[in-house]
Amino acid sequence: MSAADFLLAPEVQKLLLLVYSRPACKFTADEIAKASKLTVEEVQQTQEHLVKCGILTKCKSTADDQEAVCANTSFVFYRELRGIALKSFAAAEPVRAMLRSKFKRSVLRAYLLGEDQQGMVELLVVHGHEVPDEKAMSAACRKLSVSIGRHLKVHVISGRQYATLTGRDDLGMKLAGASAMEVIAEGDTKAKPAAEREGLIESARKKLAALAR
Repeated sequence: MSAADFLLAPEVQKLLLLVYSRPACKFTADEIAKASKLTVEEVQQTQEHLVKCGILTKCKSTADDQEAVCANTSFVFYRELRGIALKSFAAAEPVRAMLRSKFKRSVLRAYLLGEDQQGMVELLVVHGHEVPDEKAMSAACRKLSVSIGRHLKVHVISGRQYATLTGRDDLGMKLAGASAMEVIAEGDTKAKPAAEREGLIESARKKLAALAR
């Protein structure tokens, strides 16, 4: 299977999103189709391809003895592929979709900062002129945590705070780390940057210039 197949094929992404989120579980074609909203035929074709590549392995379902598949944790690139899956479409895409739909007027930028050994995903949200509602953001993140199977730890800061982050700050260090990934870039949403406050001297100069006209 080519890298393009793995990264771009929607059927592959949906199937691996489910299997890699719960690598110890066994999934029948019917279960995968129901969870991923693919047809059974699409699931069967895709999983056969992944089994031949060694990414998945066939097993028996514990429920009704049907044939099932599960993650092949002994596959030589298992850790790398699972890391790519969890970092990209398994976490980034759902987070991006949630922020763009529910907080498009307030979220200016957003970054996934990484995932710890317990599966906690850290998210940095930079707001613009409008501040996202705290209760709405908490509720949306709790709901998203359930759907992606991982807890979210969310930091919400202003654009001004973001601009002052340095390598000495905890968030600044994580933002500069190799695992950080931008999910919302400035301009991706309708959020507007906060208006910068003019310095007192600059403000006074403009007022004097206006009076002199």
